[in-house]
Amino acid sequence: MLDVIELGHTYGTGARAHVAIDEVNFRVDEGEIVCVVGPSGCGKSTLLKSIAGLHRISTGEIHLHGRQVRDVPGDLAVVFQDYSRSLFPWLSVVKNVEFPLRGSSLSRRERRERAEDALASVGLGHVARKHPWQLSGGMQQRVAIARALAYRPSLLLMDEPFASVDAQTRGELEDLVLRVRAAQDMTILLVTHDIDESVYLGDRVLVLSESPTTVVDTLKVDLPRERDQIVTRASVEFVRLRSEVARLLKH
Repeated sequence: MLDVIELGHTYGTGARAHVAIDEVNFRVDEGEIVCVVGPSGCGKSTLLKSIAGLHRISTGEIHLHGRQVRDVPGDLAVVFQDYSRSLFPWLSVVKNVEFPLRGSSLSRRERRERAEDALASVGLGHVARKHPWQLSGGMQQRVAIARALAYRPSLLLMDEPFASVDAQTRGELEDLVLRVRAAQDMTILLVTHDIDESVYLGDRVLVLSESPTTVVDTLKVDLPRERDQIVTRASVEFVRLRSEVARLLKH
């Protein structure tokens, strides 16, 4: 579904130029969850924004469904880390979820039905008429995920989506992502700084180097697709994989 070819991104020019990404290559197949991990400040978010068409890349190419990405693709959605700034506080929860659909050919009724279905899929059908500021942080992030799901993208990009919530909520949201992928057969590229999360969620883990970012290695996660926060994390293979990711990040 996604091909990233010799991707490079440089901020500034001349003596002040900073190479953030340098010749990154990888692919994401349809239906996969690929998790991206790397040192702090290595350019993970820049990579994701480049794929989303929010940054004009300096070198290389990005192909989605075989077509080169030159602008923001129409069948792509992004869930950002800062959910509080990505939701409109003056709109109700259901209207926040419905907002990206306003430019579509759907009728008002169809937009509302799709938004309500998306909220139900993340367990928030009962707060549709509330406003984001009335919800907890974890619930606000669920709203942001529901908004992406209502758009029904072929590729969902997630930029450290659970970094600002507590550990229990994080586990619940991780399991929500797995349920959504299973129900909708969605393709997901997720950036995280959490090694355990990358192994728990991913079909593959893409390990990046320090800036300027290159791909150090890609690890296949040989764990059953049905995962459990306790059983999976206690397995020998999970421990081996998280140790291998940690080793690659360190060296």
